[in-house]
Amino acid sequence: MSRLLFTKEGPAVWMSHLDLMRTLQRAFRRGGLMLKHSQGYSPHPELSIVLPLSVGVSSVCELADFELEPDCSVPVGEIAARLNPVLPAGIRVLDCFEQGKKAGKLAFLRSELRLTYDQATGNRQQATDPSVAAHSVRHAVPRSDEAEGERISPLASLGRNDRVEALRELFARPSLIVEKHGKNGPVELDLSPMIRSLSVSSQNGREIMIEVLGCAQNPTLNPLLLAAAIERYLPECRPDFVQCRRIEVYDAEMQVFR
Repeated sequence: MSRLLFTKEGPAVWMSHLDLMRTLQRAFRRGGLMLKHSQGYSPHPELSIVLPLSVGVSSVCELADFELEPDCSVPVGEIAARLNPVLPAGIRVLDCFEQGKKAGKLAFLRSELRLTYDQATGNRQQATDPSVAAHSVRHAVPRSDEAEGERISPLASLGRNDRVEALRELFARPSLIVEKHGKNGPVELDLSPMIRSLSVSSQNGREIMIEVLGCAQNPTLNPLLLAAAIERYLPECRPDFVQCRRIEVYDAEMQVFR
């Protein structure tokens, strides 16, 4: 079993997990790389993504395991060169490995959350530049202070250092309960035990960056739930836009997982 390291950025962030799987399968075929298929009544390609990504989240550390047909003898060093020309914008293979660590050894995920705030007053505008705007996830919860297309920023009365410190105190709590929508309906989840480390920094007057190292499996910390915690406990610090990006994955010894 071999492993791909690839990115999922730009317009590709809106691709669902199933669409991504189909895209990768087509890319293998177009690149002349024949995937091995399972045996049985309903054979399927031997291709799987180690840690499926949520729609709207970008990543520079996605991993996919695959196995080629025995008669498809292509050096591992050539696989990226065959796949990249036939992959859509935003998906790019960075490397390929003969054999990777077992998926069960994946323990931690480092992510960054960019919180962007509109101007203090005036019409709501996209706060990011056009090249980044397509990646953002916008809150759909209406606020009572919105009227006739104008609103007052929830941070209008807070200084930059004040809101950064408020967020640091929030994520330092011993318990941080949020509501998550599961298959059987909403469930309450405590985020604090899943956070190994977290930092909050101010990028400029309108952006705050949160970098978090959290559990990757059993349970998995979805970084977007940090934004849900802000909305629940610090509504005055609720961002207008949230962008999430995976940075790196690690094993239990904090070695880069490949």
